[in-house]
Amino acid sequence: MKTLRKQNLLASLLLGMLAFGTHPAQAEIGHFAPALPNIRDFAVPEPGFYGAMLNYWYSADRLNDSGGNKVTTLTISPGPGPGLTLTPDIKVDIYALSPMFIWVSDYKIFGAKYAAYIAPSFATSTISASLTTLRERGASVSGRSDFGLGDLFVQPLWLGWTRKHFDFAFGYGFYAPIGRYDTETVTLPVVGSFQTEAADNLGYGFWTNQLQTAATWYPWEDKRMAVAVALTYELHGKKRDFDYTPGSNLTFNWGVSQFLPLTSDQKLLMEIGPTGYSSWQVSDDKGSHAKNPNVHDSVHAVGGQLGLTYVPWMLSINFRGMYEYASRDRFQGHSFGLNIAKKF
Repeated sequence: MKTLRKQNLLASLLLGMLAFGTHPAQAEIGHFAPALPNIRDFAVPEPGFYGAMLNYWYSADRLNDSGGNKVTTLTISPGPGPGLTLTPDIKVDIYALSPMFIWVSDYKIFGAKYAAYIAPSFATSTISASLTTLRERGASVSGRSDFGLGDLFVQPLWLGWTRKHFDFAFGYGFYAPIGRYDTETVTLPVVGSFQTEAADNLGYGFWTNQLQTAATWYPWEDKRMAVAVALTYELHGKKRDFDYTPGSNLTFNWGVSQFLPLTSDQKLLMEIGPTGYSSWQVSDDKGSHAKNPNVHDSVHAVGGQLGLTYVPWMLSINFRGMYEYASRDRFQGHSFGLNIAKKF
């Protein structure tokens, strides 16, 4: 029991350093996961009811500072004084599962199809770290959260305009902080007592409003190829139990999707294509707990998608891999996604 408490304490300490007490890096990011959607997911589909199951794995062992360099020291400084400096060796692994329920109506608003969807999330995370002080011996810890409820995404407004060679879309949604979230107090020599996020949190602890616009171009009328782009803007609320409001985020998604028939009757299609994203923090963090509020995080990623669609069943399965690069003030890693979708 003492060992477990020590691991939870150090894992909580690590989370606290990354979120509020570190210099020079912070690691609070937005709700939107740009590696999660398929290339064609930003266009509103034809009227009907759809169900989807999104699986997402993310792994990172590199934390970058505001200059894009790997962090080699972390300083806990929640208040006045010299603080405590550590040399970290960190690995983060996350798995998330999100069922989606999508309804596309037969009604038109401003000439656009009206749709709405809801996407609860469930997740588990593992943080492994070797933390060594500059004066003391180190400690290795591994903290894993139980699989549980994360934050909820609801998009009550999703409009889609369809033309012969184009699809345009606009959506408004929000993330409700219903996922497991708590804080705890950590007491350390030199530093004293300060509040951190709990090690087993699965929720972010703040609301987010999201606006999204998207355009998809089809060079051929049969839509065998799609060139898709999307812009997603996130406006975050105040974090629970802290005087801290994360800065807004802007994310650009892009992708090129090509259907290739695998059977002569074209009932079974393979989908393949490159995809990627870039995400930037576009406004300052606010509040007394914001460290270096004018330092903005950013990350870029590139990868590919491979999938199968069986047309008679309106069933698709897509696999995606993404590699992040040139991240600033946040983790840099890689992700995999496996999405299954069906029209009912």
